[in-house]
Amino acid sequence: MGNKPAVVETKTGAVEGNDRHGLYVFKGIPYAAPPLGELRWLPPQPVKPWQGVRHAKEYGPIAPQNPMMGGVLEDFHEEELKDEDCLFLNIWTPGLDDTRRPVMVWIHGGAFNIGSGSQPMYDGSSLAARGDVVVVTINYRLGELGFLRLKEVTGGSIPSTGNEGLMDQVAALAWVRDNIAAFGGDPDNVTVFGESAGGMSIGCLLAMPSARGLFHKAILESSVGGMAGPLNEAVMVAEQFLETLGIHRGDAEALRSLTVEQILATDIKLRAKMAGPGETLKITVTEPVVDGETIPEVPTEAVRRGSSKDIPLLVGTCLEEWKLFALMQPDLAELDEAEMHKRLAMFMPTEQVPLLAEAYREARGKRGVGTNPADLITAIQTDLMFRMPAIQLVEAQRNNNQLAYHYLFTWVSPVMDGILGACHALDIGFVFGTYDDTFCGTGPDAEKLSRCIQDAWIAFARTGDPSCESVGTWPPYGDHRVTMILGKDCHVEEAPYEDERRAWEQTKMFSG
Repeated sequence: MGNKPAVVETKTGAVEGNDRHGLYVFKGIPYAAPPLGELRWLPPQPVKPWQGVRHAKEYGPIAPQNPMMGGVLEDFHEEELKDEDCLFLNIWTPGLDDTRRPVMVWIHGGAFNIGSGSQPMYDGSSLAARGDVVVVTINYRLGELGFLRLKEVTGGSIPSTGNEGLMDQVAALAWVRDNIAAFGGDPDNVTVFGESAGGMSIGCLLAMPSARGLFHKAILESSVGGMAGPLNEAVMVAEQFLETLGIHRGDAEALRSLTVEQILATDIKLRAKMAGPGETLKITVTEPVVDGETIPEVPTEAVRRGSSKDIPLLVGTCLEEWKLFALMQPDLAELDEAEMHKRLAMFMPTEQVPLLAEAYREARGKRGVGTNPADLITAIQTDLMFRMPAIQLVEAQRNNNQLAYHYLFTWVSPVMDGILGACHALDIGFVFGTYDDTFCGTGPDAEKLSRCIQDAWIAFARTGDPSCESVGTWPPYGDHRVTMILGKDCHVEEAPYEDERRAWEQTKMFSG
């Protein structure tokens, strides 16, 4: 690799990155002030300008977080420096010039309590070089430091909304607007893209008044459910947080004096306490909150009312999302029909469970795939948590006569004899071109799939239309529910897995 220095003047000072054979890389650029001391749990504050040239060749610290507990993605975890001073972003750009390239800002997933913009799978080199685009990845505050609503339990002494992590993302996008032209990017052509909690974040950004005008296109990969929780649940989590620590309501000083270690330990205790059947730990107890201010209403409802007007959307899911989480529930293999019904009834009206189970059993039987209780609950959970909310969002956009594109990722992971199927997070390596045998698989077919996805994502970022030579014409979702199948052979289908979708339509749980 080359070591030629590259210096760029930002609004708050100069930064020096590296020229790696024509691709300029900048790491660890602060986009907001360190959220320390009195700034803990407050909205992000402006960066204090610096003198001289700031070193930007190494990633900055990531948000404090507990390690991932079990699961195949544990292999992706690399020890990174963690600190409350974590509000940094990273840039990959083909040129420090006036070309005004499309900008793609990645928001990482991780259930709002793990992850960073510097994980190896999010390396922006391949995407930036292939598409002549500027790629940006960001950190944001996680867990109780980023998504804990303390306004009520402290009587306003700590006025946190529970959406401070999202406010960090808005601050990062504002930084991009103000600075990215100096890195060869176009501040008037910014696409946000993200997976899982990153996709949920983007759904929230579509509903947030503070984010309007900061991005122009959006790609939501495997976004989850309603994207933001109700206010009363956020207040309940805060009450449980104080109770677990033995802190009295209103004691803001005790909260501010907590160490990061105490906060992370309490997170584990809460996740254990709130775990559901078959879970050792709940995946997360913190998430964005519909507070009526930062997020005025449920994001899908906001889109239905036109909040994403003039913002083309590309939305999709993996075919077997829940298989990744099923792997973390070893008792699932022994599940019988009664227990399956009991578990599903935790997420939907009891009377709907047998109707859905039978519809899925019949539809899957026709296709010759598994129909035992473990197969059914995995398929139903996949669609409940991921595919149906994605379709609901696409249809809300479509019904406003706005551009909306839909995909279904069907590539099967070859690891562990294929038990993971086309599971959650499997698509990320193909988006960034970082796929390998640890999770995604390799070979000519994998290379072809990555090329198709990258080219489609790049085309969408450039023009708002994912059609490209690699995948061909990709029509909008429209009335025929046109869906791009992203797998061994990429192709368009109308209304795939329609029997299952109709079953949900009949439940009235997902209305168009």
